[in-house]
Amino acid sequence: MKTALTITSRGVVTLPAKLRREMGLKADDQLIAETTPDGLLLRPAVTLPVEMYSEARIREFDEAEAELAKALAPRRRQAPPASRARKAARRRR
Repeated sequence: MKTALTITSRGVVTLPAKLRREMGLKADDQLIAETTPDGLLLRPAVTLPVEMYSEARIREFDEAEAELAKALAPRRRQAPPASRARKAARRRR
């Protein structure tokens, strides 16, 4: 589809409704404009949401990781107290 567009004094370009529908564009969608050997190319921009973490949220992640590490750590069997005493005595010899 070809159509003529007008640029306002503020640089605003309005895309006709038929063109927006055809391209699946809606309010607040972003476009990338780039120059090509053939002229100006407008194409939809791919945007991804970004979450910014506060210090409190980062602490929550750290605490959860520490808790997970503790749960996944190999559990060592404790020797009975008498057995530990014998081992300590052997080491002193």
